[in-house]
Amino acid sequence: MKRLEKSSTDKAIVGVCGGIAEYFGIPSIAARLIFMVTPAALIIYIILGATLPEKPPSL
Repeated sequence: MKRLEKSSTDKAIVGVCGGIAEYFGIPSIAARLIFMVTPAALIIYIILGATLPEKPPSL
């Protein structure tokens, strides 16, 4: 079962957008653009950054 987690490889700040992109199977730039046009993006990003678990790095 897929879980929403912060990305350990595709991160610009803390990996929230990279994790969302991996979960939905979209490019990470699309997830970042969606966050840029969302009115409450900063608050949502901070909450997700604090609550989402870190994905373990793949070997």
